[in-house]
Amino acid sequence: MMSNLEFLSQRRRHYSPLAGAFFSPTDLSGVSLVQTLASLSTDLIQSHPSPSHLHKKHARSLLCKIKILLSLFQYLTESSSGFFPRWFPDSATLCFRELYILIYRAKMLLDYCENSARLWLVLKSAQISGNFCDLNQELVTLLDVLPIEGLRLSADVRDQVELLRRNCGRLNPRLDPEKEAQELRTMIFEFLDEFAKGEVPETQKLRVFLVNRLGISSGSACRSEVEFLEEQIYNQEEDADLPLLGGTVALVRYSRFSLFSLDSFSGPPQMETPSWGDGNKRLSRRMLSWSGSDSSSFSVPKDFCCPISLDLMRDPVVVSTGQTYDRASIIQWMDEGHSTCPNSGQLLSDSRLTPNRALRSLISLWCLVLGVPYDSGEVTDGLAETIAAACASNATITANMATARILVCQLADGSDEAKGIAARELRLLAKTGKPNRAYIAELGAVPFLSALLSSSDPVTQENAVTALLNLSIHDTNKKRIMEEEGCLSLITEVLKHGWSIEGRENAAATLFSLSVVHDYKKRIFSEPGAVESLAYLLKKGTPRGRKDAVMALFNLSTHPESWVEMLESGAAVALAHALSNESVSEEAAGALALISKQPAVAHAVAGVEGTVPGLIKIMKRGSPKGKENAVAALQEICRRCGPVLTHRVARTPGLGGLVQGIVLTGTKRARRKATVLVKIMQRWCGDMTVVVPSMVMMENSTVMDQSQLLDPSRVLGRTSSLGSGDLTMNQPVAISVPVP
Repeated sequence: MMSNLEFLSQRRRHYSPLAGAFFSPTDLSGVSLVQTLASLSTDLIQSHPSPSHLHKKHARSLLCKIKILLSLFQYLTESSSGFFPRWFPDSATLCFRELYILIYRAKMLLDYCENSARLWLVLKSAQISGNFCDLNQELVTLLDVLPIEGLRLSADVRDQVELLRRNCGRLNPRLDPEKEAQELRTMIFEFLDEFAKGEVPETQKLRVFLVNRLGISSGSACRSEVEFLEEQIYNQEEDADLPLLGGTVALVRYSRFSLFSLDSFSGPPQMETPSWGDGNKRLSRRMLSWSGSDSSSFSVPKDFCCPISLDLMRDPVVVSTGQTYDRASIIQWMDEGHSTCPNSGQLLSDSRLTPNRALRSLISLWCLVLGVPYDSGEVTDGLAETIAAACASNATITANMATARILVCQLADGSDEAKGIAARELRLLAKTGKPNRAYIAELGAVPFLSALLSSSDPVTQENAVTALLNLSIHDTNKKRIMEEEGCLSLITEVLKHGWSIEGRENAAATLFSLSVVHDYKKRIFSEPGAVESLAYLLKKGTPRGRKDAVMALFNLSTHPESWVEMLESGAAVALAHALSNESVSEEAAGALALISKQPAVAHAVAGVEGTVPGLIKIMKRGSPKGKENAVAALQEICRRCGPVLTHRVARTPGLGGLVQGIVLTGTKRARRKATVLVKIMQRWCGDMTVVVPSMVMMENSTVMDQSQLLDPSRVLGRTSSLGSGDLTMNQPVAISVPVP
């Protein structure tokens, strides 16, 4: 079983191998401590039989020293079973405990070098050489204070320890840096300088650098390097040179497609498992074995479990009380009518859920170490944004442009397999910044990606529609996509009958992105099956799919002619049902507020059983914008549906307090809509003072502020002229003045 200490150490290993604090096993002493040291040393040596990474000289030297220490530990263990006593001097026990920490750190450093990307070792060569130097100096210090006389060693073992002490004192890795690493680092800067000047490096030089010098000899190996470097950019655990890392990523990505044929890439066009990930899995098995547990047995750290479901959190979120829960569990908790925090019992001030990205990153890494499948909802968005920021250099932009040219050519003339891979890579490239999106479209990628939307390969179709989605984020590209003949119809076809749920969701997201432009809204909702398919996705889709669908419907609802299609396709009713879903309810309320201005839509929406309770729930626990949407929708429905529905709404327990709260503290639009809602209820409900028990209306149809509320003489007996048009009234207002 992996302890929390081991996991946190493993996390440090992934970024800075010797960072953090380490503790010796204080519960061990004497022979048991020496046996543990022997076991740890044996595991380290067996795990690294022949280092072949960039720092192999340092690694081999360190392993030789550990082997000599192992002979010492083995001798002490074997001799303890004879006539020698089973105890050691206190100073020796202290040294052994410090040696435990040193050997454990050596294991972490060697694992770090083995499992890191080769280019990462080049970029961090100075720091890693320094880490080896630090271990060497610490070993010198420990050997100097180790009481060899009190250990009663044999002559052979004693001579080996003395020789090790002298050799460690003479060696200084920091004064003998890796010459090869320096040369490779210089080559990286030379390549990036060429890109920064608008030039492309010679293919032969790139081949010598990657294949001959670094041993990166395939497209999949290049992809593994890119993924590892992108992860370092995302984590930013160290003082990383982000432009340098971003430029190196762009360099390797370009080299991948300029040196290796797309047809030669093994496997289907989907995410390959990086080599460093395999190393992490090997490492996890070794750590589990070392801790004396079966590799299939482990416990989930308590902090990674949702307090409600007690399962591993897939999408941890923070509620208003500061407690963290899995998103699905806390949404279900609130949907069941609870308004308190499950852990603390405090009242939830609102229903907003803030993603806990730090915890999600820890859970993701823990799952990676143990080989546990983990699918998180938002990780890729933050990664793309961070990578885009790191790519803000001339070298990176030029390298990405050169890569885009190769990929678009493959889209035009490559084999079916090459087209699928090119679509995937353009999809990834289009996530990383505005220049990439603009240049990919300028090269003419949109027609070729549009053609791939009808592909019979699910992965190719998904990559094509997602590439179009990423390109559409750039405003100029929206026009290119909409003007491409048949492209909108093909996107709608993917939304309706796409091979994968991910493809259908991304098609909905593409329509949402395109519908931002007002001129395109009518074309989109007039496309046969578009609105109907969005409504179906809103009802039956995954949480992410529902979000994409409701946002697209909200955008379309802002067009004054959209209500006809919304009503006929069932989208209006679907939006009403969506009010019960916490993740999309506020956006659904916003769309309903717009389309319910039409009496036919208002009656259809009012006929859904959960419409009014859903809107009132948002008014109670929603965000300020959500409350605004909900009160606006409720006001429109009451206005269009007449006294029967208004009477039913007015009898809702606690509605008066909710409306009063919105009038006093809501947004400007929310206060205005809440005021109109009060007028409508007063018109249809007559003397039903229960409607607004704490409301105080002024003659100019505004709400008095708190200072006015506290002065009864200013409001008692006052009459109100509540507006114009069909809501004009002149009658006594039922009021209730709060006691100061």
